[in-house]
Amino acid sequence: MPFLGQDWRSPGQSWVKTEEGWKKTTADDKNNNVSVQSFCKVEEEEEECFNKENLLLSLSYDMAAKKRKKDLMNNNTKVPYFHREKWIYVHKGSTKERHGYCTLGEAFNRLDFCSAIKDTRRFNYVVRLLELIAKSKLPSLSGVAQKNYMNILERIVQKVLNDQQNVRPIKELLQTLYISLCGLVQDVGKSVLVGNINIWVHRMENILQYQQQLDSIQINRPTSTGMSLTDLPASLQLNIMERLSDGRDLVSLGQVCPELGSLTEDRLLWKRLCQYHFTDRQIRKRLMVSDKGHLEWKKMYFKLSRCYSLREQYSDTLHFCSHCHILFWKDTNHPCTANNPDSCTTSLSPQDFINLFNF
Repeated sequence: MPFLGQDWRSPGQSWVKTEEGWKKTTADDKNNNVSVQSFCKVEEEEEECFNKENLLLSLSYDMAAKKRKKDLMNNNTKVPYFHREKWIYVHKGSTKERHGYCTLGEAFNRLDFCSAIKDTRRFNYVVRLLELIAKSKLPSLSGVAQKNYMNILERIVQKVLNDQQNVRPIKELLQTLYISLCGLVQDVGKSVLVGNINIWVHRMENILQYQQQLDSIQINRPTSTGMSLTDLPASLQLNIMERLSDGRDLVSLGQVCPELGSLTEDRLLWKRLCQYHFTDRQIRKRLMVSDKGHLEWKKMYFKLSRCYSLREQYSDTLHFCSHCHILFWKDTNHPCTANNPDSCTTSLSPQDFINLFNF
């Protein structure tokens, strides 16, 4: 059957429809006899023009898609791969049909992390996930997933520079990633990382540049003349400080002014932080008593944080459906056939997400 457009069996020639029937023409004949009737089937002039515009438009879309795919493979673009479905089926068995669709790299490509970093509820979750991947899972990512990882990292740094928020966790992420790459780059010839060593050296230089940009950031004081934190009563200030779940944030807040510094030394604040992050057994193993016989809760907190991991708290996380084995964001629809989908879904911490693909 003849084809519209280029015939893959005979390069340089194409089939066109004329009044006498289908004819095979070359590129020279096409240039000499350009007609609207070569691209459409109807005889009316308005319909012919309309069909021709649609055909040319579809051809331009195909050419743009091919160019985008070629640029992506050549690393000439920073647009990551994306999929229409924002969920992934986690299949723990290895079959011909499911091969490659249950790896950490495939999940990283398909779960739309580029949009997640724009959401304040998911930002810290994605940053923590990138940090865990940088520590031990970066070699397990595919080449496309590793490229997406670096693109997402660049977007995160740019967001922090623009918003002037969450500077410390991004610095820790960059430091962790740089230390990991220093060891992995030495084993590039052993297929630890995908790509040429010059590409990874260039990426490490970008990481150093990101660190310099974050070190030079200057947070401007707001110009608002309204009420500030120091204008509130001391009881309300303490109530606000109790909402902070990281002791380093309390220390940074205490460095703003002497009044806040004295409030951040409140023993009850540090006691609640210790009880929130650590178990009673862990606290009893690291008891520290002052000369006056009081427990040094602040010193105990930082000592415990060096020995045990802190309790993680996120506004929004990835969810896993045990009924259909699908991993998805909470506000994303997934094809679950259960009568009550909410009853079979569980929230995953970043470490749980990593462990889900350890099989």
